[in-house]
Amino acid sequence: MTHPFEIELETLLPASPEEVWEAIATGPGIDSWFMGRNEVEPREGGVAAMDTGGHREEAVVTAYEPGRRFASRTATGDDGRFMAFEYLIEGREGGSTVLRVVHSGLLGDDWQDEYDALRRGWPFHLHTLREYLSYFPGRTAVPVFAIVPSPGKTPRELGAALAHGLSLTAPASAGERAYARPTGLAPLDGDVVWADDERIGVRTTDGIYTFHHGSGVALMFHHLFGPDTDGAESAWQRWLSDLLARP
Repeated sequence: MTHPFEIELETLLPASPEEVWEAIATGPGIDSWFMGRNEVEPREGGVAAMDTGGHREEAVVTAYEPGRRFASRTATGDDGRFMAFEYLIEGREGGSTVLRVVHSGLLGDDWQDEYDALRRGWPFHLHTLREYLSYFPGRTAVPVFAIVPSPGKTPRELGAALAHGLSLTAPASAGERAYARPTGLAPLDGDVVWADDERIGVRTTDGIYTFHHGSGVALMFHHLFGPDTDGAESAWQRWLSDLLARP
């Protein structure tokens, strides 16, 4: 049985409508703050695709009005499920922009847990978008994804392990200084800009780093703006695997 849902949020961003459009309606822009590797065919009826760890999901662009409105919708599955996204852009005085996001669709039998996860995730994603537009304007990132299953470990245990690997207290707190040294990469040295019972977000001079700890799994979604990104994904995968292999 399917269940309809809708999540609506609004945020004020320190960027022009044109800059916000590039961030929410182009592949390189989305790569710089959201999840996965993204492609957007710039027209109504085009394809918007996201690849996360080799899993590709596609949607159809249902609205394409540069600087004003961008929307997409996934195909309806055999079980009736689908998701739709709408971004509405409104310029304000002083070069800022109000972005309204509407995420809607139909969820399946486990709709309550999925809805709660989506509802908790969107404030974090919009915070990351604000960090991107505030500290890395005019630049685009290389996305980095890593995942390590850890059966039997609770989100709290995984969060503590990640905090330890980042030289933080457990649980981590916003405002702390994070430090890690993945083999083969320059050290991560930056500020914790988000910390809750699911995620740790760190901003450095060359990237926005996200460490996610769920039930029995840890994931990373990083956005790297520095010149040396070759091998970063495999290096972070090794770092996470080694960290969670420790007793």
